[in-house]
Amino acid sequence: MYNNIKLEKSLYNITGKTFTQALAELDPDSNYKDSELKGLDAFERQLKRFDIRVSGVNSDMVEKFFVTAQSAVLFPEFVRRMIKKGIDEASITEDICAAVTYTDSSDYRGLTLTNVDSQDYPNEGAQLPVTKVRLASQAKQLRKFARVMNCSYESIRKQRLDAFGVALRELGASIARELNSFCTQELVSGADDYTISGSSISYADLADFWGKMNDHDMTVMLCTPADMAKILALDEMKLCVSDFMASGRVRTPYGVTIVKCSQLADNTIIGIDRSCAAELILGTDVIVDTDKLIGTQCDEISCSIYAGISKLTGAAVKVLKTAQDAEENSNG
Repeated sequence: MYNNIKLEKSLYNITGKTFTQALAELDPDSNYKDSELKGLDAFERQLKRFDIRVSGVNSDMVEKFFVTAQSAVLFPEFVRRMIKKGIDEASITEDICAAVTYTDSSDYRGLTLTNVDSQDYPNEGAQLPVTKVRLASQAKQLRKFARVMNCSYESIRKQRLDAFGVALRELGASIARELNSFCTQELVSGADDYTISGSSISYADLADFWGKMNDHDMTVMLCTPADMAKILALDEMKLCVSDFMASGRVRTPYGVTIVKCSQLADNTIIGIDRSCAAELILGTDVIVDTDKLIGTQCDEISCSIYAGISKLTGAAVKVLKTAQDAEENSNG
């Protein structure tokens, strides 16, 4: 049972397994399918074992993890989960990537899809139209996205875990914003771009941009906060209030989800067919410095991920720019 598991730092060092996966092998979830602990994973059962409450108005203080040597082993996983939650909440990758691939290499060659022939109805006996699937001409190097939180055990030991979790999620969000910036640069590179007349955005401009994606469906538009505000102010967007109230997502009347991305270049909107545009490449899950976190005298919390993005279908990404942006670029 979960209350008899011996917790050791070595559970973090098993190749190919996360701490929770290693813990689950010692304490399988299947043992609890008909119990009150159903729905908790192996890590959450250990929190219950040591009576550590990590959320809510009655959440414990950070020092609760360090009451015993075994409960201290749980602290790095708590930190990792909070940071990962912050990354997931702030990252745009779920909105733009059709697939996620894990690799143990420092670089990755993804696939490219190209329709060679446009003839969809070949004559009898004629050669069939060809779609080429090839390795990308260049390997994508995975980048390290990292952040350090300077702190000391003395400064955090009396903090409620609920509040400390907010700080950790913001640390993760900072990493996600760096990843967002990298992803938008990769998407824009080599994509077809269009310029509207004037610096303002009209509903007709958006509709025309949507129509530029001939063979794919534009499902997502990435916008800066300023451009998104202009779009939301359009009279036609009043028709979409009910969708936002129901789902929390902003969609145009023709079904395109608008995603705010402050890391995007000014006066630039990216249109994406999420179903086939890009692939997220992950070299690691979120990594934290386990040894420092288990020791009570940690001076900093460092975390990192290795990630990259590979464009699968070039025609599934389009870029819209205002005339103002084009003029600035020409003057530069």
